[in-house]
Amino acid sequence: MHEIRIHGRGGQGAVLAGSILAAAFVEEGKHVVAVPSFGFERRGAPVASFLRVDDKPIRQMTNIYRPDCVLCIDPTVARAVNVFDGIAEHGTLVQTTSKPLAELPLHERVELVGLCDAVALALAIFRRPITNTIMLGAFARTTGLVSLASLRTALTRSSFRDAGLAQNMAALEQGFEQTAVHRIDRRAAA
Repeated sequence: MHEIRIHGRGGQGAVLAGSILAAAFVEEGKHVVAVPSFGFERRGAPVASFLRVDDKPIRQMTNIYRPDCVLCIDPTVARAVNVFDGIAEHGTLVQTTSKPLAELPLHERVELVGLCDAVALALAIFRRPITNTIMLGAFARTTGLVSLASLRTALTRSSFRDAGLAQNMAALEQGFEQTAVHRIDRRAAA
């Protein structure tokens, strides 16, 4: 089973990203449980969304406390919450940032990192810093857990199917193409 925690801020679409990602996993025949968590439920406040995905039925319906992957769709949310809280050994971070890997504080358990300057891409595509679909492309590129084709299908079935679908498809593609993936060999540091 893979456990994924998505961090963002209210109004950025972290919960919607979780539901689109869940639909993409279902498209691939996986079993998924998606659990949104809104916190203060106000624009700009930290929010999280949780997903479990497996090849067999999932019985656990709780929040995720030991995620294998942390997906941050906002570059500043780590200032407000500990995005690495409970991250599993050999964890993955998919982060929107304009900073290079060397400038990012990483937890010692993180071994795979995907970096995407999603805010700049969002401003170019949407003229607003809404990064959720861009970061779904970054997630696919970094983890390989879901295909870009399944994410495209999930997007066509989402709330974007009428307004903004072409822009969100472009955002998804750009997120996939513009993500730099880094493997960190923790054994070499030991």
